[in-house]
Amino acid sequence: METVKFTQMKDGDREDYAFLTEHEIEYAAGTADRLLAAMVELDKSLSGYKVTRLGHSLQAATRAWNAGADTDWVVSALLHDIGDIYAPYNHDEYAAAIIRPFVREQCAWVVEKHGDFQLLYYGEHVGANPHKRDVFRGAAYFEDCAEFCEKWDQSSFDPDYPTKPLEFFAPLVREVFARKSYDSAVTRIGVRVPMSDDHVAAARSAV
Repeated sequence: METVKFTQMKDGDREDYAFLTEHEIEYAAGTADRLLAAMVELDKSLSGYKVTRLGHSLQAATRAWNAGADTDWVVSALLHDIGDIYAPYNHDEYAAAIIRPFVREQCAWVVEKHGDFQLLYYGEHVGANPHKRDVFRGAAYFEDCAEFCEKWDQSSFDPDYPTKPLEFFAPLVREVFARKSYDSAVTRIGVRVPMSDDHVAAARSAV
C-alpha cells in the first residue's frame, strides 16, 4: 500500500487509517530536527537589533541554562520566538502551540503570553499599552512570565554575551520532542517549577 484508497476522508477504512497513522508517527519523529533547521531561518527574520533573532533565541536559552533552569525552561526559552518566521503578529501563540504537547503547562503558558508581557519594556514607544499584561494578574503563572521576560527575553540582545551555539541545545530539543504528546506526567498542569536552581547552575559552570 503506497497511498490510501480514498479521495474523501469519509470513505476511508481501518486499513487506510492504520497506514496513515504509521506515516504520521514516522513524520512526527522528525519534529525536533525540523525545528532546529527552522531556528536557523530566524536569521532571515526581523533585523535591526544588535543580535539576530537566532542570536537572541540562543542567548535567552543560554541565560536559562546558566541559571540552572530545567530542560523544559531551556527549550522554551530557545523556541519562544520561532513564530517570528511565519506568524510575526502572533508569534507567541504560534511558538506555544508547537511546544504545548511536550512541555509543562507553565512553560507553554509563559511562551504564549510573553508578547503581552514584553510590552512593559517598549509599549509606550510604539503606541501600545505597556501594562497589557495586567489582564493576567492573578493567573497561576503571571510571576513566571514576568521573570522570564525580565531575565531571559528583554535582556538577551547583547552581542557581547557568551552565547552557546544551536548544536549545544539540539540534544535537549530532541529529548523534549521525543516525549509522548500531552502526557500528564510531562504537562503537569498547575505545577510551578522555579526558573533557576543555584546548585544546578554551579554544577554547569564547573563543567
